Amino acid sequence: MQENELLEQILPTALYGSVVRTVGMTAAAADFPAPVGALAEIHRETGPPLLAEVIGFRDQLTLLYPLSRLSGVRRGNQVRLVRTARWLRVGRELLGRVINAHGEAIDGKPQPMLTDRVPFDRKPPEPCSRPRIDAPLATGIRAIDAMLTCGRGQRLGIFSGAGVGKSILLGMMARFTAADVIVIGLIGERGREVKDFIERDLGPQGLAKSVVIVATSNEPAVVRVQAASTATAVAEYFRDQGADVLLLMDSITRFAMAQREIGLAAGEPPTTRGYTPSVFALLPRLVERTGRAPEGSITAFYSVLVEADDPTEPIADAMRGILDGHIWLSRSLASRGHYPAVDVLESLSRLMPEVVPPRHLKAAHTIRELLAAYRDQEDLISIGAYRRGSNPTVDTAIELREDIHRLLRQGMEERSVFEEAQKSLLELADRAEQMRQGKKSAGGGGPAPAASGGRPAQQRPAAPSPS
Repeated sequence: MQENELLEQILPTALYGSVVRTVGMTAAAADFPAPVGALAEIHRETGPPLLAEVIGFRDQLTLLYPLSRLSGVRRGNQVRLVRTARWLRVGRELLGRVINAHGEAIDGKPQPMLTDRVPFDRKPPEPCSRPRIDAPLATGIRAIDAMLTCGRGQRLGIFSGAGVGKSILLGMMARFTAADVIVIGLIGERGREVKDFIERDLGPQGLAKSVVIVATSNEPAVVRVQAASTATAVAEYFRDQGADVLLLMDSITRFAMAQREIGLAAGEPPTTRGYTPSVFALLPRLVERTGRAPEGSITAFYSVLVEADDPTEPIADAMRGILDGHIWLSRSLASRGHYPAVDVLESLSRLMPEVVPPRHLKAAHTIRELLAAYRDQEDLISIGAYRRGSNPTVDTAIELREDIHRLLRQGMEERSVFEEAQKSLLELADRAEQMRQGKKSAGGGGPAPAASGGRPAQQRPAAPSPS
């Protein structure tokens, strides 16, 4: 961080105020004109000072949102300005460590010695300074690398309901990706799941080149919001060092919910489903900080928790318009044991045409066409009413269905190499084209048998020959 940037944010004045009331999770201080975003401390008679963030103003009072419980705070407690410029200590020593939203190690190991500093809230790179995204990033997930290829510096969302496999998918990416550094933000997670994710989904191999930022669901909303900024700031630091960074944030929905709590506490009017305007203003500010820069890149995957599996849910709808693509995880596929449960037909990578050769793109379109043809006729096929030979594309989709599923399925410990995934896709698409062309050229050759599992088509009796 440049010294002049830090100096511009410093308020060279000591400020003191006093608590006049508390409402819910917020405290109101009089005679304390600190700027929004500043860090203050409330002095209590018992216990250490309570840190709080300035979130707004109301009726000549400054609103403070504490970073921990308000217990022990009473009317008249002194409030002191601690810092107006928020910064984070960073360094390569963070690799392999688990830290909280303030950058402090919480993995039981000694605190790392960090000499560099970066701001929590940094401006995104200028639009005209961003290089074009023209190279793929291997995620290690065959369904994504083959059908939804991601570029270095692209931002995608992983959309799904609860319990469909988002965390497992993110853990596989962290272990198998070709990125130099992985930054993982666990926002609003259950405390029990943090260690499960680190030891089971991430593993020692993934943790070795990762930085994990944790803010559990029991922590105050302002800490959960700050954790997302901390994860992004750490990713920006490694990008500025020239690394290709993979940022995995789980989940952006809990980040939005935390900001909703803060907005409502500050007096913002609720809008759709109670979300405040600041939520929809903050989402693009956070996402735009990632992407490709002249020094390196941040490829970001944000998990979006879709309430009741509703794709039009406000946060999901807003994120689709901000991101460069979306990956939809299907509960129907997960219930059949199809993992990862990526619904290719409902997913899209907007930059795939820019980062793969035309033959790869054409092959992906061929497989999409087969999947769509099978889904359109699935009800008829399942009851045996579809007649083989009536549609060459559907016939090919039926015959290659298991091969397509083998391409899209992947075990938790199975590593996928980008070149092998591309080769498998091309071979499968070539087979499909040959089969479809063969069926078209052989069409009209007599009655068509029923699809597998159905009754044979009944033939009409031949007309009697003239006597």
